[in-house]
Amino acid sequence: MAALAVVRDLREYWAPASAEELERFETDVLSGFVLARASAGLEGGTIRGDVGHLEQIRTWFGRPLWDMERGCCGTRRAAPGWPGRRL
Repeated sequence: MAALAVVRDLREYWAPASAEELERFETDVLSGFVLARASAGLEGGTIRGDVGHLEQIRTWFGRPLWDMERGCCGTRRAAPGWPGRRL
């Protein structure tokens, strides 16, 4: 038998993160990514390339990757400036 639980969205109770907090979070996430790739035995050049690709995607979309939703980059049609974009 399944139990029911009441779930509430906590975003309305949290204060928005400051730009400095977001920058520190991005740095921590990227550092974790690099450490995970290094511990998997990947070479430095491969890791630099992966980090470069992530930075290009973030720059292209103009916001952190975790702020994106499926419609932001799930299809080619949704990405502004993407070759072959359909309106």
